[in-house]
Amino acid sequence: MAQGTDSKRREKLTRDRIIDAALVIMDDEGLDAVSMRRVGRELGVEAMSLYRHVRDKDDLLLGIRERVLSTFTDPGTQGDWEARARKAARSWRHILRAHPNIMVLISESKRFEMTPTSMRPTETALRLLREVGLPEDDAVKAFCALGGFIVGFVMFEIGVTHATGPSDAPPTPEGLVAALPSDEFPCFMESLPYLMRGDLDERFEYGLDLLIAGIRSKSAGLPISSVAD
Repeated sequence: MAQGTDSKRREKLTRDRIIDAALVIMDDEGLDAVSMRRVGRELGVEAMSLYRHVRDKDDLLLGIRERVLSTFTDPGTQGDWEARARKAARSWRHILRAHPNIMVLISESKRFEMTPTSMRPTETALRLLREVGLPEDDAVKAFCALGGFIVGFVMFEIGVTHATGPSDAPPTPEGLVAALPSDEFPCFMESLPYLMRGDLDERFEYGLDLLIAGIRSKSAGLPISSVAD
Protein backbone atom coordinates (compact mmCIF):
# COMPACT_ATOMS: atom_id res chain seq x y z
CA MET A 1 0.00 0.00 0.00
CA ALA A 2 2.78 2.43 0.92
CA GLN A 3 4.59 1.68 -2.32
CA GLY A 4 1.46 2.49 -4.32
CA THR A 5 1.00 5.76 -2.45
CA ASP A 6 4.63 6.71 -3.04
CA SER A 7 4.22 5.98 -6.74
CA LYS A 8 1.17 8.23 -6.95
CA ARG A 9 3.00 10.99 -5.09
CA ARG A 10 5.94 10.87 -7.53
CA GLU A 11 3.66 11.48 -10.53
CA LYS A 12 3.36 15.13 -11.53
CA LEU A 13 0.23 16.65 -10.04
CA THR A 14 -1.96 18.30 -12.68
CA ARG A 15 -5.53 19.56 -12.91
CA ASP A 16 -6.39 16.67 -15.21
CA ARG A 17 -5.10 14.08 -12.71
CA ILE A 18 -7.04 15.73 -9.89
CA ILE A 19 -10.28 15.77 -11.87
CA ASP A 20 -9.77 12.17 -13.03
CA ALA A 21 -9.36 11.07 -9.41
CA ALA A 22 -12.40 13.06 -8.29
CA LEU A 23 -14.51 11.51 -11.07
CA VAL A 24 -13.50 8.00 -10.02
CA ILE A 25 -14.48 8.80 -6.44
CA MET A 26 -17.84 10.21 -7.53
CA ASP A 27 -18.59 7.15 -9.67
CA ASP A 28 -17.48 4.62 -7.04
CA GLU A 29 -18.51 6.27 -3.77
CA GLY A 30 -21.05 8.95 -4.61
CA LEU A 31 -20.99 12.72 -4.91
CA ASP A 32 -20.92 13.28 -1.14
CA ALA A 33 -17.59 11.44 -0.96
CA VAL A 34 -15.86 13.99 -3.20
CA SER A 35 -13.75 16.37 -1.11
CA MET A 36 -10.33 17.96 -1.41
CA ARG A 37 -9.04 15.74 1.39
CA ARG A 38 -10.46 12.57 -0.17
CA VAL A 39 -9.01 13.40 -3.59
CA GLY A 40 -5.64 14.19 -2.00
CA ARG A 41 -5.66 10.83 -0.28
CA GLU A 42 -6.51 9.11 -3.56
CA LEU A 43 -3.52 10.80 -5.20
CA GLY A 44 -1.19 10.28 -2.24
CA VAL A 45 -0.72 13.99 -1.53
CA GLU A 46 -1.85 16.51 1.05
CA ALA A 47 -5.11 18.29 0.25
CA MET A 48 -3.33 21.66 0.26
CA SER A 49 -1.32 20.56 -2.78
CA LEU A 50 -4.49 20.49 -4.85
CA TYR A 51 -5.14 24.21 -4.47
CA ARG A 52 -2.36 25.03 -6.92
CA HIS A 53 -4.53 23.45 -9.63
CA VAL A 54 -8.15 23.87 -8.45
CA ARG A 55 -9.47 26.92 -6.62
CA ASP A 56 -11.82 25.12 -4.27
CA LYS A 57 -14.35 22.29 -4.14
CA ASP A 58 -16.76 24.17 -6.42
CA ASP A 59 -14.02 24.42 -9.02
CA LEU A 60 -13.33 20.71 -8.60
CA LEU A 61 -17.00 19.87 -9.17
CA LEU A 62 -17.05 22.15 -12.22
CA GLY A 63 -14.08 20.21 -13.58
CA ILE A 64 -15.90 16.91 -13.08
CA ARG A 65 -18.95 18.23 -14.91
CA GLU A 66 -16.82 19.49 -17.78
CA ARG A 67 -14.96 16.19 -18.03
CA VAL A 68 -18.16 14.13 -18.18
CA LEU A 69 -20.04 16.40 -20.60
CA SER A 70 -17.02 16.61 -22.91
CA THR A 71 -17.71 12.98 -23.85
CA PHE A 72 -21.04 13.87 -25.48
CA THR A 73 -21.15 13.01 -29.17
CA ASP A 74 -22.44 15.76 -31.44
CA PRO A 75 -23.84 13.99 -34.53
CA GLY A 76 -23.15 16.96 -36.76
CA THR A 77 -25.36 18.67 -39.30
CA GLN A 78 -25.05 16.36 -42.30
CA GLY A 79 -26.98 13.20 -43.09
CA ASP A 80 -30.34 11.75 -42.11
CA TRP A 81 -32.02 13.81 -39.39
CA GLU A 82 -33.56 10.87 -37.54
CA ALA A 83 -30.27 8.96 -37.41
CA ARG A 84 -28.52 12.01 -35.99
CA ALA A 85 -31.28 12.63 -33.43
CA ARG A 86 -31.02 9.02 -32.26
CA LYS A 87 -27.24 9.26 -32.01
CA ALA A 88 -27.49 12.35 -29.80
CA ALA A 89 -30.12 10.75 -27.54
CA ARG A 90 -28.09 7.56 -27.18
CA SER A 91 -24.97 9.54 -26.36
CA TRP A 92 -26.76 11.40 -23.56
CA ARG A 93 -28.15 8.15 -22.16
CA HIS A 94 -24.67 6.59 -22.27
CA ILE A 95 -23.17 9.52 -20.34
CA LEU A 96 -25.83 9.44 -17.63
CA ARG A 97 -25.64 5.68 -17.30
CA ALA A 98 -21.84 5.70 -17.06
CA HIS A 99 -21.82 8.56 -14.52
CA PRO A 100 -25.27 8.60 -12.84
CA ASN A 101 -24.13 10.98 -10.10
CA ILE A 102 -23.66 13.68 -12.73
CA MET A 103 -27.45 14.12 -12.58
CA VAL A 104 -27.19 14.96 -8.88
CA LEU A 105 -24.19 17.21 -9.51
CA ILE A 106 -26.03 19.23 -12.16
CA SER A 107 -29.31 19.46 -10.25
CA GLU A 108 -27.70 20.46 -6.94
CA SER A 109 -24.99 22.73 -8.30
CA LYS A 110 -24.84 26.04 -6.44
CA ARG A 111 -22.87 27.68 -9.24
CA PHE A 112 -23.79 26.65 -12.77
CA GLU A 113 -21.32 28.20 -15.17
CA MET A 114 -22.35 28.13 -18.82
CA THR A 115 -19.26 26.98 -20.67
CA PRO A 116 -18.98 25.77 -24.27
CA THR A 117 -18.46 22.20 -23.05
CA SER A 118 -21.37 22.17 -20.61
CA MET A 119 -23.80 23.71 -23.10
CA ARG A 120 -22.86 21.53 -26.10
CA PRO A 121 -25.51 18.82 -25.46
CA THR A 122 -28.23 21.47 -25.07
CA GLU A 123 -27.18 23.36 -28.20
CA THR A 124 -27.05 20.12 -30.18
CA ALA A 125 -30.53 19.04 -29.11
CA LEU A 126 -32.09 22.43 -29.81
CA ARG A 127 -30.37 22.61 -33.19
CA LEU A 128 -31.75 19.21 -34.18
CA LEU A 129 -35.25 20.15 -33.08
CA ARG A 130 -35.11 23.40 -35.03
CA GLU A 131 -33.84 21.50 -38.08
CA VAL A 132 -36.93 19.32 -38.18
CA GLY A 133 -39.11 22.42 -38.46
CA LEU A 134 -40.20 23.18 -34.89
CA PRO A 135 -40.42 26.86 -33.94
CA GLU A 136 -38.41 28.09 -30.97
CA ASP A 137 -41.10 27.56 -28.30
CA ASP A 138 -42.02 24.06 -29.49
CA ALA A 139 -38.34 23.14 -29.79
CA VAL A 140 -37.90 23.98 -26.10
CA LYS A 141 -40.94 21.89 -25.15
CA ALA A 142 -39.66 18.95 -27.19
CA PHE A 143 -36.21 19.40 -25.64
CA CYS A 144 -37.74 19.11 -22.16
CA ALA A 145 -39.75 16.04 -23.18
CA LEU A 146 -36.69 14.30 -24.66
CA GLY A 147 -34.47 15.23 -21.73
CA GLY A 148 -37.06 14.13 -19.21
CA PHE A 149 -37.50 10.80 -20.97
CA ILE A 150 -33.78 10.06 -21.08
CA VAL A 151 -33.09 11.11 -17.47
CA GLY A 152 -36.13 9.23 -16.20
CA PHE A 153 -35.26 6.12 -18.19
CA VAL A 154 -31.68 6.08 -16.89
CA MET A 155 -32.93 6.45 -13.31
CA PHE A 156 -35.29 3.53 -13.94
CA GLU A 157 -32.63 1.25 -15.40
CA ILE A 158 -30.17 2.11 -12.62
CA GLY A 159 -32.87 1.20 -10.11
CA VAL A 160 -33.53 -2.08 -11.89
CA THR A 161 -29.81 -2.89 -11.92
CA HIS A 162 -29.44 -2.17 -8.20
CA ALA A 163 -32.57 -4.13 -7.34
CA THR A 164 -31.43 -7.21 -9.24
CA GLY A 165 -27.68 -7.23 -8.80
CA PRO A 166 -25.53 -10.13 -10.04
CA SER A 167 -25.45 -11.74 -6.60
CA ASP A 168 -29.22 -11.64 -6.14
CA ALA A 169 -31.61 -14.33 -7.26
CA PRO A 170 -34.11 -12.78 -9.68
CA PRO A 171 -37.53 -12.35 -8.07
CA THR A 172 -40.37 -14.48 -9.34
CA PRO A 173 -43.66 -12.96 -10.48
CA GLU A 174 -45.47 -15.01 -7.86
CA GLY A 175 -43.26 -13.66 -5.10
CA LEU A 176 -43.66 -10.06 -6.19
CA VAL A 177 -47.46 -10.07 -6.32
CA ALA A 178 -48.21 -12.33 -3.38
CA ALA A 179 -49.63 -9.44 -1.34
CA LEU A 180 -51.70 -7.93 -4.15
CA PRO A 181 -55.37 -8.80 -4.74
CA SER A 182 -55.45 -9.82 -8.39
CA ASP A 183 -58.99 -8.52 -8.97
CA GLU A 184 -57.84 -4.96 -8.13
CA PHE A 185 -54.77 -5.00 -10.38
CA PRO A 186 -55.68 -7.09 -13.45
CA CYS A 187 -53.69 -5.00 -15.95
CA PHE A 188 -50.58 -5.06 -13.80
CA MET A 189 -50.87 -8.81 -13.24
CA GLU A 190 -51.14 -9.46 -16.97
CA SER A 191 -48.24 -7.14 -17.76
CA LEU A 192 -45.87 -8.36 -15.03
CA PRO A 193 -44.13 -11.09 -17.07
CA TYR A 194 -43.31 -8.54 -19.78
CA LEU A 195 -42.21 -5.96 -17.21
CA MET A 196 -39.75 -8.42 -15.70
CA ARG A 197 -38.17 -9.85 -18.84
CA GLY A 198 -38.07 -6.80 -21.10
CA ASP A 199 -34.79 -5.70 -22.68
CA LEU A 200 -33.84 -2.21 -21.46
CA ASP A 201 -32.19 -1.18 -24.73
CA GLU A 202 -35.28 -2.25 -26.65
CA ARG A 203 -37.51 -0.28 -24.29
CA PHE A 204 -35.37 2.82 -24.66
CA GLU A 205 -35.51 2.60 -28.45
CA TYR A 206 -39.29 2.12 -28.32
CA GLY A 207 -39.70 5.24 -26.22
CA LEU A 208 -37.38 7.12 -28.56
CA ASP A 209 -39.50 5.94 -31.51
CA LEU A 210 -42.60 7.44 -29.88
CA LEU A 211 -40.90 10.75 -29.18
CA ILE A 212 -39.42 11.07 -32.66
CA ALA A 213 -42.80 10.25 -34.21
CA GLY A 214 -44.37 12.92 -32.01
CA ILE A 215 -41.74 15.47 -32.97
CA ARG A 216 -42.29 14.78 -36.66
CA SER A 217 -46.05 15.07 -36.15
CA LYS A 218 -45.67 18.42 -34.38
CA SER A 219 -43.48 19.71 -37.17
CA ALA A 220 -46.58 19.28 -39.39
CA GLY A 221 -44.61 17.70 -42.20
CA LEU A 222 -42.45 20.75 -42.79
CA PRO A 223 -39.33 19.92 -44.83
CA ILE A 224 -36.17 19.29 -42.85
CA SER A 225 -33.73 22.10 -43.50
CA SER A 226 -30.07 21.61 -42.67
CA VAL A 227 -28.51 24.45 -40.69
CA ALA A 228 -25.47 23.97 -42.92
CA ASP A 229 -27.43 25.15 -45.97
